[in-house]
Amino acid sequence: MSQKKYDSMFLALVAFETARTPARIDAVLREKGPAGLEELALDLDEAVTQACRQKAAALAERGVYAVLRGESSYPDMLIHREKSSAPVLFCYGNANLLKAEGIGMCGSRAVSDLGLKAAIACGEEVSNRGLSVISGYAKGVDTATHLAALRSGGSTVIVLAEGFDHFKVKKAFAEDFDRDRVLVLSQFPPTQPWLAHAAMTRNRIIYGLGRALVVVEAGERGGTLAAGEGAIRMGRPVLVLNFGKETPAGNRILLGKGGFPVDSRESLGRILDKRPRNNGASQLTLPV
Repeated sequence: MSQKKYDSMFLALVAFETARTPARIDAVLREKGPAGLEELALDLDEAVTQACRQKAAALAERGVYAVLRGESSYPDMLIHREKSSAPVLFCYGNANLLKAEGIGMCGSRAVSDLGLKAAIACGEEVSNRGLSVISGYAKGVDTATHLAALRSGGSTVIVLAEGFDHFKVKKAFAEDFDRDRVLVLSQFPPTQPWLAHAAMTRNRIIYGLGRALVVVEAGERGGTLAAGEGAIRMGRPVLVLNFGKETPAGNRILLGKGGFPVDSRESLGRILDKRPRNNGASQLTLPV
């Protein structure tokens, strides 16, 4: 790892030891950039400083690196109204995917057979157009879309709901995980375990990085519905699968709030061909 990458990793760890919350970290980086964290590092206890340096070295040995708001490699897509809920990103894999065009995808862990087939089809349609699939690494829809991307020769961004100390390549991914076509992201301190609220929080990266969000199956409450609602508030196009009479309750709610109905993989393909953008237009005016 280069000295610059090591320094970014050290400062990322310093951020959580000093400013602590994403909002405060973002404020420091927005005002002063990484130099603001360097100033905070000067006030750290020597033992804490040493611990941060040791942790940075250990993560670097695993191939993990950090990207800070204010650095050229930080994705502008994550800045909304001048703020970012994820000013520090811990990463593993292909850094180019941070700024590559992608589509967010989300849905139920307990996906139906119909939803599973749809998730695979959606992942393939996205990948066939040279777009990256961005999803959350949970079982069900997330896993199906990640693997559809990899098995069709595409790329995928895995957004974790925990820190990197708890990341491992799952058995389902063992044959398909290709570091050149995968980027793993975490906005959380490396030691943080999986938490329900963290899973909700990481969804902001999924729809923040994506040009659009595809909702495969959403319940009448829970993380997928919240992700769709959050994307709509941000102005991201939300493409909601419409299964007719079998359309899940959450999908119906999102359709009622302005999500655009997608009736088939062909209709999704037609939308993706036009590269949906966050232009402030109504969801219902998306071209098909």
